[in-house]
Amino acid sequence: MEKFEYPVTIEPNGEGGYIASFRDIPEALTEGWSLDEVRKNALQALITAVEFYIEDNRSFPLPSKPEKNEEVVVLPASIISKILLLNSMAEQKVRPADLAKKMNIRPQEVNRIINLKHNTKIDTIEKALNALGLSLSISCKPI
Repeated sequence: MEKFEYPVTIEPNGEGGYIASFRDIPEALTEGWSLDEVRKNALQALITAVEFYIEDNRSFPLPSKPEKNEEVVVLPASIISKILLLNSMAEQKVRPADLAKKMNIRPQEVNRIINLKHNTKIDTIEKALNALGLSLSISCKPI
């Protein structure tokens, strides 16, 4: 599984704090009074944007390469796996109810699988991807 490193621009907000914005995800904007706070808030803003995309049944944009003077925000693997599932569903025009039928489970269970606040076992996400004709590949490499 690749790292999802989203380029973020952090700039002074003119009031003593900082603003963070993502060129790949314009909906994800946040502020903070310190660099540590704005970086923490940037991760939360990105995760919140993923939730909006899930609600709208839209594919979540993949990250572009960082440019000079940009930092990156790395999404947790649990979120990345759900983004991969969400994007696959959107590309194949598969609604949660359709995926439930393919997996032979109740639609509420699929809603829990794609819910970012619900801890989902990676095996369950793999089964959902398998139902879409896809496999999940995980690798390990030095950081």
